[in-house]
Amino acid sequence: MHVLFVHKNFPAQFGHIGRHLIDHHDFQCSFVCELESGHFDGIERIQYKIDGGATRDTHYCSRTFENATWHAHAVYEAMKARPDVVPDLVVGHSGFGSTLFLADLYDCPIVNYFEYYYHSKGSDLDFRPEFPTRELDRLRSRTRNAMIHLDLQTCRVAYAPTNWQAGLLPQEYESKIEAIFDGIDRTIWNRRSGIPRKIGDREISPETRIVTYVSRGFESMRGFDVFMKVAKKICDARDDVLFVCVGSDRVCYGGDLNRIEEKSYREHVLKQDDYDLSRFLFTGRVSPLELVDILSLSDLHLYLTVPFVLSWSMMNALSCGCTVLASNTEPVQEMIRHGENGLLAEFFDVEGFAGQALEVLEDPEKFRHLGEAGAAMIERDYSLEVCLPRMLDLYKRACG
Repeated sequence: MHVLFVHKNFPAQFGHIGRHLIDHHDFQCSFVCELESGHFDGIERIQYKIDGGATRDTHYCSRTFENATWHAHAVYEAMKARPDVVPDLVVGHSGFGSTLFLADLYDCPIVNYFEYYYHSKGSDLDFRPEFPTRELDRLRSRTRNAMIHLDLQTCRVAYAPTNWQAGLLPQEYESKIEAIFDGIDRTIWNRRSGIPRKIGDREISPETRIVTYVSRGFESMRGFDVFMKVAKKICDARDDVLFVCVGSDRVCYGGDLNRIEEKSYREHVLKQDDYDLSRFLFTGRVSPLELVDILSLSDLHLYLTVPFVLSWSMMNALSCGCTVLASNTEPVQEMIRHGENGLLAEFFDVEGFAGQALEVLEDPEKFRHLGEAGAAMIERDYSLEVCLPRMLDLYKRACG
């Protein structure tokens, strides 16, 4: 059986699935993306190149669809130029390199992966009242779903990584939508013992409490400003805490840069108060194995998100046995049960966050059972060993 994966990036959510299918089920896998062609772990990577996209003259509300159409057409042209590739199944991310036009190139089923369906109310757009939503952004939330609707109509089956994300999609497509998580590789994401207390060039004394925060970008969507307020209160209460912040000084989601004068949201937040930056270690991006070491040293991991796509970083922290204190928002509620496998605090409740954090930091070992329960949950419900068979079953049913 030959599976063609479609995503603008590689390996994205599909690389580990492709390797599993090749290694254990004798599948052939190809992957069309924007990166240079080649062969990687038995997967042929085929490059597509876009020749255009939305411009300043394109209506603001239709730019997402305009760009998605250019990607979909580029994917179509790249595969049309490869008549030797004849897939039995197409699997693609709706939104990042659309599979839409492949329905006119191949006579095979399409499975689409849906991460998010936009809503103007009760969503990431209006969750933070201190950041009023621009009228055009509210209107755009409808048109941003245009390609998603077309993919829902065209695909044979659909899936989302969590029940909450699946539930955002239109009810009329409910019968073809399932929730299957991407899968956590437990051979990588597990707590390591006996590692040196050193991050980069910084030696960390055994007496120092380590609080970790991980995000692709430092931004309001992931509560970076709230995290810093919480950290300030912890710093004021204890002088033995180091905050290790992993991620890039950029904005990946939302419109933070439209609301501030500074070049980055981190710079903006740091100007809002008198932070002792000697208590913070900003590592930049790190490799997965480096992140495992950092999480293994963590006494407490803080995670915040508005109602939006759940971050892999929270699941990785759970898998590494961290005591996780997270925002009590919908994506998180599906994973963390307060007092059982982690702790929850209301997103805007800085005092509540800080109070629970200080309780953990007073005696981290007292809360270690929460991290152990979190790791057990990942092993039981969200590990690759559990998710890959579910994914394979979905593929087989799509082809049946």
